[in-house]
Amino acid sequence: MSTWLPLESNPDVLTKYIHKLGVSKEWSLTDVVGLDPEMLEWIPQPVKAIILLFPISETYEKHRAEEHESLMSDPGSYPEDLFYMRQLTSNACGTVALIHSVANCKSISLSDGILKNFLENAKNLTPEERGKALENDKSFTEGHHELAKEGQTVANPEEKVNHHFIAFVNKDGTLYELDGRKHFPINHGATSEESFVQDAANVCRKFMARDPDELRFTVMAITATQE
Repeated sequence: MSTWLPLESNPDVLTKYIHKLGVSKEWSLTDVVGLDPEMLEWIPQPVKAIILLFPISETYEKHRAEEHESLMSDPGSYPEDLFYMRQLTSNACGTVALIHSVANCKSISLSDGILKNFLENAKNLTPEERGKALENDKSFTEGHHELAKEGQTVANPEEKVNHHFIAFVNKDGTLYELDGRKHFPINHGATSEESFVQDAANVCRKFMARDPDELRFTVMAITATQE
């Protein structure tokens, strides 16, 4: 497994990254400052994806192992056009979360470039093959490293990273958690354009409830760019 520089949870840096990948400048990342219903009302609309950065704790890993065992016996079904990929590159979780977010939102337009090419080449691959394709994609690797260096802290690829990015999307009226460390998308039930933010926030709160003494959670949203 190759190792990339970790990305910071910095909306400005990540916005620059998605634009570099070819995402229309109509869309940007913004911080979600609180998960209370009143605070969520302040997020610019429309919201196309929610991204959660959370600490990988012993409690979380125990939950993930139990969830994996349950899904292996009954993985359920999900739409064939749900774009899902495994993370096979260390520290690439930020990029994988952004790919999951954009690839599953057809209203986000892409210009010719790095991400459009990747999605076109990967559309018929398995999740594992997509992860390998990302690892071998020089354009993605260079773009990721360039933006990682723009963070406010010095990134060290050898330093163990104990945080992880995942994405939440509304796909055909179902809330999916897309995590490259997992073998399957996680179905969190019905949602809608109107309730998506609240529904995703409810799942984020469950992550926080598993580690009540942890404060190192960050939530961001991909939203319409504000002038």
